[in-house]
Amino acid sequence: MNRAVDFFFDFMSPYSYLASTRVEAMAARAEATVRWRPAYLPGILKASGNIAPVSVLPKAAYIVRDVERWAKQLDLPPVKYPVVFPFNSALANRTALVVSQQGAPFVPYCRALFRALWIDGVDGGNADVLAQVLKDLDLDAGAVLLEANGEAARAALKENTDEAAARGAFGVPSFFVGDELFVGNDRLDFVEQALKALPG
Repeated sequence: MNRAVDFFFDFMSPYSYLASTRVEAMAARAEATVRWRPAYLPGILKASGNIAPVSVLPKAAYIVRDVERWAKQLDLPPVKYPVVFPFNSALANRTALVVSQQGAPFVPYCRALFRALWIDGVDGGNADVLAQVLKDLDLDAGAVLLEANGEAARAALKENTDEAAARGAFGVPSFFVGDELFVGNDRLDFVEQALKALPG
């Protein structure tokens, strides 16, 4: 398939979680592929001059309720925020990059980690928690975490983050269809329309 969408996400983002549950189905309807791109939200916010939603108390309170509504709308289990929130998601994002580079089940790992974070409410900044998710998929947790703490993984995450910001992203989830940017879980209908407008 020639059609593709870049899906920039951060495991810390509840809207990235929501988008992760339906982005593949959306792409399938458009006969397109999804390129899952872990990125570091604080880096995107800094580069774009944006601020974290949790730093605006009324907005943070609204998001909690809004995410609950979305989960119900999508027939997902009730959202349980991670026991530590916000958490430092850098290691979680780097583990996903390492898994992708190893040719391991990358998308299943991303989905499993999103579920652990946003349904089970685990601490995404805890290496032991990440190790358990890796082990549950029969991945070598020790090797993945060792590599995720290395310079190559750090550079890869920064590269994704810098690319997202350079292309105009100011938050996550961000979707790019060619040069066209769509931000937010609630923009997937527009992403689908843009993909269908591309030549097959």
